[in-house]
Amino acid sequence: MTEPSQPPQPLLSPPAGPVADRPDALSVAGRTLSREDLFGAAGAVAGRIAGASSVAVRATATAETVAAVVGGLLAGVPVVPLPPDAGPVERDHIIEDSGAELVLGAAGDDGVGLPVDLRERAAWSGSEPEPGATAFVLYTSGTTGAPKGVLIPRGAVAAGLDGLAEAWQWTADDTLVHGLPLFHVHGLVLGVLGALRTGCRLVHTGRPTPEAYAAAGGSLYFGVPTVWSRVVRDPASARALAGARLLVSGSAALPAPVFRDLEALTGQRPVERYGMTETLITVAARADGERRPGCVGVPLPGTRTRLAAVEGGGGIGELEVSGPTLFAGYLNRPEATAAVRTADGWFRTGDIAAIEPDGTHRIVGRASTDLIKSGGYRIGAGEVENALLDHPAVAEAAVVGVPHEDLGQEIVAYVVADGVGEQALIDFVAERLSVHKRPRRVRFLEALPRNAMGKPQKKLLPPV
Repeated sequence: MTEPSQPPQPLLSPPAGPVADRPDALSVAGRTLSREDLFGAAGAVAGRIAGASSVAVRATATAETVAAVVGGLLAGVPVVPLPPDAGPVERDHIIEDSGAELVLGAAGDDGVGLPVDLRERAAWSGSEPEPGATAFVLYTSGTTGAPKGVLIPRGAVAAGLDGLAEAWQWTADDTLVHGLPLFHVHGLVLGVLGALRTGCRLVHTGRPTPEAYAAAGGSLYFGVPTVWSRVVRDPASARALAGARLLVSGSAALPAPVFRDLEALTGQRPVERYGMTETLITVAARADGERRPGCVGVPLPGTRTRLAAVEGGGGIGELEVSGPTLFAGYLNRPEATAAVRTADGWFRTGDIAAIEPDGTHRIVGRASTDLIKSGGYRIGAGEVENALLDHPAVAEAAVVGVPHEDLGQEIVAYVVADGVGEQALIDFVAERLSVHKRPRRVRFLEALPRNAMGKPQKKLLPPV
């Protein structure tokens, strides 16, 4: 006799118990709501969009965005976050490719948008969708072509957030603070849904300035390396974070000097974690574990990792992952989906990593841009970048391999620096790393090209 199946557990639970009584459960750029207020407004949104195939949300840093996203999740309608600064070509592609029937949020320059009124209230009593149902269609750009829609199942979101809650001892007693964009995994899935799923208080600062972080009084802070580098350049704000329980960095590698400065100013080592849009977060340093510069921790519960051999790898390889947080595929792109999956169903991340004997992972860089083959050696760009950043005159650094007729590739560094010359930086790296890892050339820039999450965009660096 077949046992009756249990109804799926809700991805987001309506307010209940002590967390329901917090009048300041959610604060976004100064607008404060209780959980009851939020779920009431989200219930009204859910009632308006129920039955739609998908809905786009103009993801500004506002409480209206949070209500729109939660409304879509309550109604079981896949949510398609729209970057608020997206140009008309990118915006139109995302809306058309996703098949979004509605755009929620204040109308943009295209005149399209259905406003969300936080004063509206409605209870939502619809059934919880199955874990395999799509929660989000998140658009991510590759090296070529238009952005692809990444299908994120509801069960993947739940598994990822529960794994992080366990790893970081994240509970309803925390206050989470961040000021990250609400159209990425980091700011939206971790930074909003994580707070709602754990029941903790959320303070979104609007912009992630050191002063705003210092004033927020949080126990748990999320930031990208650009945020943390600005924090350590403001020692008074950094010291104000000394009472926090965890400082979490992600979306790009945290430079070792910034790691050390955070420890010196706040008295604690930051937590790093690793993931992608297609995998959510798969590896993280634990609250009760060791935190080392350049390391992103150990796999979350249920996640498995392995390294695919690369020629002359020397202990490094392409990281492949398997587990409950993986995406369901690229929207309407079966060939692209097949290209990133192995024959036995693992996801090819495209990142080069090393796994230490205790299971700790280090990400060396992207296989396409950060693994440099020079003179018969394989060199991780991140190691050279960290060495450059140790120089007191260097504020930013990006290292690439450039074709060379003798070496195969030569190491070229792009730096933002003041008061130091090319040869001095080359010698500085050669003194700290193996001589073959020194840059052969150094280009000086006013700033590195970066995306909305602060990650350097090496494809946009000027030619040598």
